[in-house]
Amino acid sequence: MKIVLDTNCLIPILVPGSFGHDIWQAFRQGRYTLCVSTEILLEYEEILMRMTDDREFASLVIEAISNAPNVERITPAYRFNLITADPDDNKFVDCAITAGATYIVSNDRHFSELQHYDFPKVDVRTLTEFLNIVRSM
Repeated sequence: MKIVLDTNCLIPILVPGSFGHDIWQAFRQGRYTLCVSTEILLEYEEILMRMTDDREFASLVIEAISNAPNVERITPAYRFNLITADPDDNKFVDCAITAGATYIVSNDRHFSELQHYDFPKVDVRTLTEFLNIVRSM
């Protein structure tokens, strides 16, 4: 299974003992493939540094993601521009479509716009929904 993880779901899964930490553990165990683009990794790093004020922690997370064998680096060749309310979210959509990802995992309400498109079909799951999927694997 391939997923694209929105930045708003990355922070909650990193903290040991947190609500979604099983998702990070499943990633580290290679139970799913995380699809990322350079744009996504840069956003992860930026937000991690801003939220934690810890450059070293942010670098370690990005390094762990970049070096994991179950990460697929994607370079979208086309911009679909499906999300109009927050165009910055399109980097996740473009990555998911290009990768043929099973899910985008996001708690961002802007992704609900994707329900209006039959093609390309993108399945969005909340962090809680994906946590349930991971726990059932």
